[in-house]
Amino acid sequence: MLNRRSLFAASLVAMLAGCATPSAPVSVADTLARDPQLSTLNGLVQQAGLADMLRGAGPYTVFAPTNEAFRAVPANAMAELQDPARLQAVLSYHVLPARMTASEIKTGNAKTANGAEVALARAGDFVTVEDAMAQGHEVMASNGVVYSIDRVLMPPRR
Repeated sequence: MLNRRSLFAASLVAMLAGCATPSAPVSVADTLARDPQLSTLNGLVQQAGLADMLRGAGPYTVFAPTNEAFRAVPANAMAELQDPARLQAVLSYHVLPARMTASEIKTGNAKTANGAEVALARAGDFVTVEDAMAQGHEVMASNGVVYSIDRVLMPPRR
């Protein structure tokens, strides 16, 4: 009887210890790959060859459009993403070359990785970039932070 209790107690302690151990943050690229709601973005990041950059030292803030956001993009705009240069321009427009947590976001403009600026704003827990709203809270990564957003941002044409 004592052995069963000891075994049960040891198993319970091990299970609770496993639950309490936080997983180590992964890179921004791996954070995108882990979230099924970001699978369209993850595929486009892979296609554009940006995954290695997003696994690099950073820091990065990525405003990541959800699969639903991509479904709302008109077909002709999605067709433009077949052009590798346009795809890279659009994706890099969603990336800031800095780590910005929600508490650090101030209303104003920020320069993106493609060189254009985006308008940022925060009101309480709500974060917006251009006309897109962050869905939920930021996800911390080893080299930055990821916000899921409800729209795909289209950069100005150069």
